[in-house]
Amino acid sequence: MHAHTNNSNYLNFNTMSNTKYIFVTGGVTSSLGKGIISASLAKLLQARGYKVTIQKLDPYINVDPGTLNPYEHGECYVTSDGAETDLDLGHYERFLNQPTTQGNNVTTGRVYQSVINKERKGEYLGETVQIIPHITDEIKNRIKILGNQGNFDFVITEIGGVVGDIESLPYVETVRQLKWELGSNALVVHLTLIPYLAAAGELKTKPTQHSVKQMLQLGVQPDILVCRTEHQLNQGLRNKIALFCNVEPTSVIESIDTDTIYNVPLLMREENLDTEVLRKMNVKDNRKTVLDDWTKFLKQLKNPTHEVTIALVGKYIELKDSYKSILESFVHAGAVNLCKVNIKMIHSEEINEENAEFMLKGMDGILVAPGFGNRGIEGKIDAIKVAREQKIPFLGICLGMQCAVIEFGRNVLGYENAHSSEMNSRTPFPVIDMMEEQKNITDLGGTMRLGSYPCSVHKDSKAYEAYQTQDIDERHRHRYEFNNEYRDAFSKAGMIPTGINTNHNLVEIVEIPDHPWFVGAQFHPEYKSTVANPHPLFVAFVKAVKKNK
Repeated sequence: MHAHTNNSNYLNFNTMSNTKYIFVTGGVTSSLGKGIISASLAKLLQARGYKVTIQKLDPYINVDPGTLNPYEHGECYVTSDGAETDLDLGHYERFLNQPTTQGNNVTTGRVYQSVINKERKGEYLGETVQIIPHITDEIKNRIKILGNQGNFDFVITEIGGVVGDIESLPYVETVRQLKWELGSNALVVHLTLIPYLAAAGELKTKPTQHSVKQMLQLGVQPDILVCRTEHQLNQGLRNKIALFCNVEPTSVIESIDTDTIYNVPLLMREENLDTEVLRKMNVKDNRKTVLDDWTKFLKQLKNPTHEVTIALVGKYIELKDSYKSILESFVHAGAVNLCKVNIKMIHSEEINEENAEFMLKGMDGILVAPGFGNRGIEGKIDAIKVAREQKIPFLGICLGMQCAVIEFGRNVLGYENAHSSEMNSRTPFPVIDMMEEQKNITDLGGTMRLGSYPCSVHKDSKAYEAYQTQDIDERHRHRYEFNNEYRDAFSKAGMIPTGINTNHNLVEIVEIPDHPWFVGAQFHPEYKSTVANPHPLFVAFVKAVKKNK
């Protein structure tokens, strides 16, 4: 347990608190669901009464996912403190019902940026700056800060990518050092794939063996193996995996495909994942895992009394993960309403004035999704016109709300060529515009309103009916705003601003009162929806869709 002491740059972890550190790594292939396994394990430990947090270490060199293409990486999730993070943080929040922050997502880009800044300031006193110890120490610091800041019992650290990727080597090396320094206070859960070969009619353990072998070459022995599989693992297979991978048979955990991610905590409890983790970490604990609310939610989810179909109009629909939080918010809101919500993804570039009615035929509700840039925007506007004129319940989020303002400006107020100055800087009617104080900031991401902002909701509104309170806080990720110069004209014509950021006098919510349910929100309600607290706007929207049908 002795940390290096010969060099001041090597950290001594013996002085650490009693926080226990669990590392979740992945092998064989990416997208096995490390995030869901991490969140499920955290949920089980939380259900026993422990204080748990999860962080994601991402091996790419972007400083954060804010500039990444949604096709490449799925949605960019925004925390309340304004960090643009990986979509796995959304899973952590939805499962644990506790907010994450900047510290819960660390990228290689951020680590290197930090080390290079220190080197430029002369903090390393002229030493040669290297991956070991400087980069690995920086990673350790990021892991450690989280444990120390929140007095957590457990910090679960998910390492992105696949073991063996050149990018993830510094992270695996950091895990090796921490396991050595922390003894039983550190544990590695390795997620692998047990593929089923149809031709042979059997499950194959060789990829898992190779993956563990690769870990061993890097000096890390996994303590627990979670095996993703389409078919159940019999005891013989478990024994074989245990033998070849130096783990106990009880440490071979089956993670079988399931119809909803929300089943996974219960499946992991059946497999005794949490019990095994505690045993391996020498924690004596006979407490029961209390998951009553979770099982109630699952029961509602699986026994709906109604069914509706809602169109999600967006431009990244080829990759479902681009709208991950929105899709999950519908799962939460559907369960509360005992209503199965079928989502039909419609590409906004395929909608035009002529075919909009046909494209949206049979839809019980319409959601126009957030996004950036001009592509597909006219289709979104045409879809909103159908929702408004045909009295179909509508929810517009961020750019979706801005499109609703543009549509109303053009078709009700008669502002020909009304637009957002983001899309058309020469529009005669910039009903959406950048507010003055944002104009002089240039850095990418700098001009954005990011993170949580307060909003005051008018009592006489659909939004108030949903929230049941006047003071709300919601998360933002946008640059342009409803142009206040047009506020009176819109109100008189029947589109009412019902939510206002009173600090900066900005419109956050617009509604059309003489419509069954027409709400546009400048913020992203989907980021705050969790299993324990489904988001009020989504709950109200699904309720309205159900009633209207």
